[in-house]
Amino acid sequence: MRDTIRAQLVTRFDIKLVDELLDAHAEAKRNYYLGGLRLSEVEGGRFCESAFRMLQQLTIGSFTPMGRQLSTEQLITTLANLPTSQYSDAVRLHIPRALRLVYDIRNNRDAAHLADDIDPNLQDATLVISVLDWILAEFIRIFHNVTANEAHKLVESIVTRTAPVIQDFNGFLKVLNPDLRASDHCLVLLYQRGSEGATFAELSEWAQPTMREKLRRTLDGLNHTKAFVHFDGNKYYITRTGQNEVENRRLIEPSYWA
Repeated sequence: MRDTIRAQLVTRFDIKLVDELLDAHAEAKRNYYLGGLRLSEVEGGRFCESAFRMLQQLTIGSFTPMGRQLSTEQLITTLANLPTSQYSDAVRLHIPRALRLVYDIRNNRDAAHLADDIDPNLQDATLVISVLDWILAEFIRIFHNVTANEAHKLVESIVTRTAPVIQDFNGFLKVLNPDLRASDHCLVLLYQRGSEGATFAELSEWAQPTMREKLRRTLDGLNHTKAFVHFDGNKYYITRTGQNEVENRRLIEPSYWA
């Protein structure tokens, strides 16, 4: 799916800017899921550098070379003053202001610089990641000519969540926290698999022996009682509710992190 998005964006933007944008987005998300909150915000700044230049290229036909100082304040003002008959509010106002928010957090909340009294935290990193998703979805919405919901789904599809509590041994997913109960064990496995999902046979293979006898009942509960899982008749998939459960309860963390 990333290749599809990339192919569409490079028809309008410099290929290096597009690659930098997508790489920074993917790395920010990966760091976020792995608990690297500071790194997520730094990658957010890198994402902004590319996105601002893409807006430059779109509106004036050229952009400040990478590595050269970018005057974001001047650019935001310039974009805001563009004729409304030629450019959408997303290009003129919404995307630039969202980029400025991420930039400010990156520069002023100790993500890129040392400070005595401010420490990057989950709240800041979550905001940054959410804004990056929205900005990328806006670029996709505008230049793929799709709805906002479709654009969001495309953004979700290009990033694979990574659970440090899972180690992949040539396709065998081992859960590194032996104290997880069966339902949580299944959730972190499905979290790792993302949109690929997993069959009952795969989940049974990866489960602890003591979990296998009642595994289908466990999965039925996750599916019907809690809506953490969806079963399509062939594979189980984690839902957005299930993803939030895993992340909010920090189930992705191995026991040795405690």
